[in-house]
Amino acid sequence: MSASSEGVAPRGGIMSAETAEQPEVLRRILTEGAPRIRAVAAEIAARSPRFVLLTARGTSDNAALYAKYLVEVLLGKPAGLTSMSTTTAYGAEPDLTDCLVITVSQSGGSPDLVASTEAARKAGAITLAVTNNADSPLAAVSEFHIDVLAGPEKALPATKTYTAELLSLYLLVEGLRGGDGAAASELPELAAGILARRAEVAEIAQRYRFAQRLVITSRGYGYPTAREAALKIMETSYIPAHPFSGADLLHGPLAMIDNVSPVIAVVPDGRAGEALQPVLERLRGRGADLMVVGQADQVERASAGFALPAGVPEEVQPILEILPLQLLAYEITMARGLDPDAPRALAKVTETH
Repeated sequence: MSASSEGVAPRGGIMSAETAEQPEVLRRILTEGAPRIRAVAAEIAARSPRFVLLTARGTSDNAALYAKYLVEVLLGKPAGLTSMSTTTAYGAEPDLTDCLVITVSQSGGSPDLVASTEAARKAGAITLAVTNNADSPLAAVSEFHIDVLAGPEKALPATKTYTAELLSLYLLVEGLRGGDGAAASELPELAAGILARRAEVAEIAQRYRFAQRLVITSRGYGYPTAREAALKIMETSYIPAHPFSGADLLHGPLAMIDNVSPVIAVVPDGRAGEALQPVLERLRGRGADLMVVGQADQVERASAGFALPAGVPEEVQPILEILPLQLLAYEITMARGLDPDAPRALAKVTETH
């Protein structure tokens, strides 16, 4: 996007430009990053970790949740999300012998992530940092490092670093099981096709310009997408967006849904989409204003929606699912007269301890 005559990017210009870079970032990972990721995966696989722990904050935490699904489904190994305060605040000393601890961080500079990783390594863990900064403190204290190669990200809402983390983590898990990652080969072209449909998303965004709250739901591999979409909408437009697993939504929160309550459902093409069908039926039965991102047949039955390409393996669909939702967060924010490049009270590096 062109800059103004004063040399300053127009409102939303940075986030828009970085969102548009994602097909090229995905392509770069597949061509330049994949050999390094395979090499790291081979070294780790040779040590046969018995358990995987994932550590992250914010957007990277949603990428870590995606990796948890990959590890449990594709590797058949138990995986968990770290409670960092157990070591950084309480001083716990768990036995992490033969455990793989993966810390995901765009900046690699958060003190709590660095301290948690140092503690994990001291406790006997195999430590791997996945960052967008090879020279970061986190990379320095980890035994292994993967650079997601997204390039500098200036907008506070993360877009390209998120999908870069997803693809890098997918290739890592594929490498750990001796796979070739072929399911990801068409992602750059498919991503470009989705981002070219911005006008569709801009029209849908008008539905939510004056929304007071949103509910976003999915299951399985789609659940991290629901969480990340909610985060993007909240941090850019300040609309409270509540992410729920479809199973959890039925156990109480469904009561707050009525015919004026907007709901966004991420409906993967595969087992997670099948598992979400009872939830969609209940939402339709309550007359919810339902937008669907995913399967074309479900989009046709919704109030609004964005159909994703069919035939994509379910384990890599999250890399595409988030793209129209990033655009939606951007378009809602612009429609509300706000600047998605600089959300108030946010910082790029998390400083919690």
